[in-house]
Amino acid sequence: MNELDPTIMYLVIGVIAFIVLAVFLSFFPVMLWISALASGVRISIITLVAMRLRRVVPSRIVNPMIKATKAGLGLSINQLESHFLAGGNVDRVVNALIAAQRANIPLEFERAAAIDLAGRDVLQAVQMSVNPRVIETPVVAAVARDGIEVRVKARVTVRANIDRLVGGAGEETIIARVGEGIVTTVGSANTHKDVLENPDLISRTVLGKGLDAGTAFEILSIDIADVDVGKNIGAQLQTEQAEADKQIAQAKAEERRAMAVALEQEMKARVVEMRARVVESESQVPIAMSDALRNGKLGVMDYMNLKNIEADTQMRGSIGKPSDSGRGDKDGV
Repeated sequence: MNELDPTIMYLVIGVIAFIVLAVFLSFFPVMLWISALASGVRISIITLVAMRLRRVVPSRIVNPMIKATKAGLGLSINQLESHFLAGGNVDRVVNALIAAQRANIPLEFERAAAIDLAGRDVLQAVQMSVNPRVIETPVVAAVARDGIEVRVKARVTVRANIDRLVGGAGEETIIARVGEGIVTTVGSANTHKDVLENPDLISRTVLGKGLDAGTAFEILSIDIADVDVGKNIGAQLQTEQAEADKQIAQAKAEERRAMAVALEQEMKARVVEMRARVVESESQVPIAMSDALRNGKLGVMDYMNLKNIEADTQMRGSIGKPSDSGRGDKDGV
């Protein structure tokens, strides 16, 4: 048992030494410090420990600093650390500065850091300055003066403008302005055939408007990818207008018909009313005749002669009126 005691003690001492070494290396990144010194980056171990205390990951600062030093950018640890504390991407900014230096694009660290903090990809912006990007617009529908719809799709070649990346408008603005230019150009054409024959007319007109003003890009060219003929909007609008006019005319005709029917009913009512008055007036005749007989103004013979005249008149009327039975006999014969 006594022989095992030194072995156990050595194991305990080894574990403690390992823990102490791990804690030491966590606060004192010796390997990172050695790598920085080997790369020509002059930084003290105390500075790396201070970064730990400021909750800054030393590798996020030292590794980009090594790349910047090798590229000859002349940056300082304080610049990179302040950008990291501001929430920026130090590695991306350094890569953008190196790419700009290789492409002979004037770009300072402060501007690159501002672009990165503004939410834009500064490395992609530098790459777009070297290699322009093509933006394809959606299909834009416009109507010429002859009423024919023309559907146009364009490709816009843009290059990033480093000086306007902060505060400049994005790709959506470029697409909207190009669409507006297409609508204006097609709308001012006399016929859709003019647009089909000369699609470069759209490119010249749109480029002449200076659509890249206030944006983060510089428009290099606008190429018309596709031009198609759509619907006959003018004829469709005329058809819809004619249908609306027809419905209005039908409504007015229906109104006049209703008024005529109402007037007809009113006239029928007046006819019935006049017939009632005639019947009423005829009913007064016997009363007047009886008064005349009582008062001696009309004699009995006069009254009989009047009756004879009425009977004779009715007989003449019945004789002159065609008989339905007679017509039927004649048809039977």
